[in-house]
Amino acid sequence: MHISDGIVNLPVSAVFGALAVAWIALCLVKARHDLDDRLAPMAGLVAAFIFAVQMLNFPVLPGVSGHLLGGALAVILVGPWVGALCVATVLLVQGLLFADGGLSALGLNITNMAIITTLVAFGVVTLALKILPKNRAGIVVASFLAATISVVVASQGFVLEYALGGEVDKALGPISATMAGVHLLIGLGEGLITATTVATVAAVRPDLVYALRRYRSEKELLIRVESNA
Repeated sequence: MHISDGIVNLPVSAVFGALAVAWIALCLVKARHDLDDRLAPMAGLVAAFIFAVQMLNFPVLPGVSGHLLGGALAVILVGPWVGALCVATVLLVQGLLFADGGLSALGLNITNMAIITTLVAFGVVTLALKILPKNRAGIVVASFLAATISVVVASQGFVLEYALGGEVDKALGPISATMAGVHLLIGLGEGLITATTVATVAAVRPDLVYALRRYRSEKELLIRVESNA
């Protein structure tokens, strides 16, 4: 859901740019406690995957594109802080090198895709795993829900930004409905991809699934996931 320059005015874009910078700074501090010899290589793989899937996009509204986001996958595999950094890095590279999303809108794009998506996905996964079993089946269901819901919520982040500083005179109701409808379909597709990817990783190396770390030691997690495969 990359936003181009000129869709949202500069004052509002600047506010969200400041928010994005502050959040990235917080993530840099928090990520230092999470990064280890397992998480660092996984973060690189996650960023590469997100970069690849986001390059496949299509127009939703004038100046706004739709595509897979990857925020939920990042949260589940590398955590909310490192995950947000992965997505933000991808958006920065896309904006600077490929002109995918406007530079003045970079803060808006980071807010929607690196902040809102990861926060919502982390909240959904955390809540889901309080209800679902802490095994491979549970994390797969949680992954699907997190990806689907986070994509739709992130699309409404654009609607809020547009309401605050939209440069084109269009009714918010149809914009919100269009963004929600298209991104629900995207979210369902992303949910399937995320769930499949997480299931594969959990089957081979469950210790690499960040979302499950808090519930089991590495040895216990390996036994639990293998027994439910």
